Amino acid sequence: MSSILPIGVEDLLSGQAVETARLELKESWNQDHTGPQVLQTLCAFANDLQNLNGGYVLIGVAEKAGVAQRPVRGLAPERIDAAQKWIRGNCKRIQATYLPILSPEDVDGRKILVLWAPPSDLRPHQAPDPRNGRLAYWVRIGSETTQAKGELLTQLMQLTARVPFDDRRASGARLEDLREGRVREFLQDVHSALVDEPDLRQVYRHARFSYRINDHEVPRNVALLFFTDDPELWFRGARVEVAQFADDAAGNILEEKTFRGPVHEQIRQCLRYLENFATHHLEKTRDRAETRGWVSYPSLALRESIVNAVYHRGYDDILEPIKVYLYPNRIEVISYPGPVPGIDLKQLNRGRVSSPVPARNRRIGELLKELRLAEGRNTGVSKIFKSMEDNGSPPPTFDFDPTLSYFRVTLPAHPEYIAIAALRDAAYLKATGDEPRALARIREAWEAHPTSALLAASLIREYAEQQDLEAARGVHDQAAGLKMPGYAGVAAAMADAYLNVGRRADALTLLDRLPAVLSPPEAFDIAILERRARREKRAHGYFQRAGEAVLSDVRALHEFAQCKIKLTADLIRRPHNPQKQDARFRLLREAEELLERVVQLDAPPTRHAWAWYDLGRVRKWLRKPASDVNAAFDRAANANPGDPALARELSRNKER
Repeated sequence: MSSILPIGVEDLLSGQAVETARLELKESWNQDHTGPQVLQTLCAFANDLQNLNGGYVLIGVAEKAGVAQRPVRGLAPERIDAAQKWIRGNCKRIQATYLPILSPEDVDGRKILVLWAPPSDLRPHQAPDPRNGRLAYWVRIGSETTQAKGELLTQLMQLTARVPFDDRRASGARLEDLREGRVREFLQDVHSALVDEPDLRQVYRHARFSYRINDHEVPRNVALLFFTDDPELWFRGARVEVAQFADDAAGNILEEKTFRGPVHEQIRQCLRYLENFATHHLEKTRDRAETRGWVSYPSLALRESIVNAVYHRGYDDILEPIKVYLYPNRIEVISYPGPVPGIDLKQLNRGRVSSPVPARNRRIGELLKELRLAEGRNTGVSKIFKSMEDNGSPPPTFDFDPTLSYFRVTLPAHPEYIAIAALRDAAYLKATGDEPRALARIREAWEAHPTSALLAASLIREYAEQQDLEAARGVHDQAAGLKMPGYAGVAAAMADAYLNVGRRADALTLLDRLPAVLSPPEAFDIAILERRARREKRAHGYFQRAGEAVLSDVRALHEFAQCKIKLTADLIRRPHNPQKQDARFRLLREAEELLERVVQLDAPPTRHAWAWYDLGRVRKWLRKPASDVNAAFDRAANANPGDPALARELSRNKER
């Protein structure tokens, strides 16, 4: 067998599965200089102050800014032999005696030496200080090996001979309880050469999935959690329960789901289930190449929250499962017990975990990282904060009680998602005749999220329907004062309300104060309002700014075509101006193209009928053959024969 490492050496070099705090790279080997440094680092990994599950020393690999340089420098075979001999002999100087696992590896056509230093069950250890030869306690803080003094030494002493629960032996289980297929699938996923080892007991021993007791071996707890069909046979509560609630007050449950099996599969299945509840919104902008948008809950924040719950929960006599609660406006992820002592809640809610406190489960964390489900220690919190911020969501919150009995992560839904849910509820209430409650539902949602342009615009429309323009103006003025994104939609709703009651001057005042940069949907809505305000030139400009958004919308295409037709009215009065006539014919040809597109798309009969009617008029003005003109008018008459207004217009055209 070429390698006895539990993880592929390429994964070690790439840094994808093991964070830098657990890696030490040495460019070359020199027993007088490199040797003492290696002893210090091995001692620090053995002490495993933060329960990161030891680490690896790679000799023959240069580094730059913490990144392994490729191709590796490598070591000559005789240097490999000399290094192994020196390390085995001098590890006796570590007290209590500690020996790492040494594995020569082939990388980039060269040889390197990998020292795998698992955490020790006999910590704390001491190694000589290269400066004076005296024994000292060494620990790993970040990517640095440092001498343990003061508070660090106190923390280390408190870990004396203390083995985390997930790394302890499971005396009530047998190796036969592990599923070999699951073990080998894991080793395949992490690119370990152990996957090809035929002796299963050797696989368990080298991967540290088993624990030797006298003349026989038993599984470690972590192996039962990852490689059995039902970990709850040994660890009651080792499952994830998801409940979806209709609201906060009544606590009515809409749906429940439980995820069992190996803990990493619980994570994957739970995340797939939660993704079904995600609402995505994408929007293309004309002034930028990229697409902007939001999702109800960022997938990265969901993943880190679930992974952290599985990673940091307790499995020793903890009967409660991990609980995921879905509310209309948030997701809560709750695990038991609370965090290990030393976590500062205020710092946590600022997105920082600065204290070097030991993790509760070092092996669970390591295996999740090797499976790419978790990343570096203490990075999950910052990733949750950043993904929520990038999505435009409110920040997450973390909380636990003074007795550390639980730990909860709350992810607020994106404000626009909350707005959509509120509008959906209001539409249902209106459809069932309960208009007062529909208005109250939108108003309550807006009061809870006053920066939501969608809710503000919808509330303005509701007030306008009830002829309460004073209340509508109050919503508009508050939104304008907040300078919120999407304010143009709020202004458009208020302008529309003014136009509906004939207050054209007030509507124009709002339209004239719109921001210069608009999204395509906003530009389209403003174009419609400008047409209603009889400002066709401005409407034409907004249609152009809407860009490609117009081409896939039947109403937008038809309105744009009608706008171009209106603009020709002034030009037709100047028959002796060649430039004006050229502009008129260009507008008519563009209108014809738009109308031909309208009649090819799916649309209600009324829309198709009037589009055919407009197309007939445009063809007549372009002096197209009479057969083409009449064909368009005939299609208009047949598309919606019961429309009296259309019948009158068709009759007038025939008379002309």
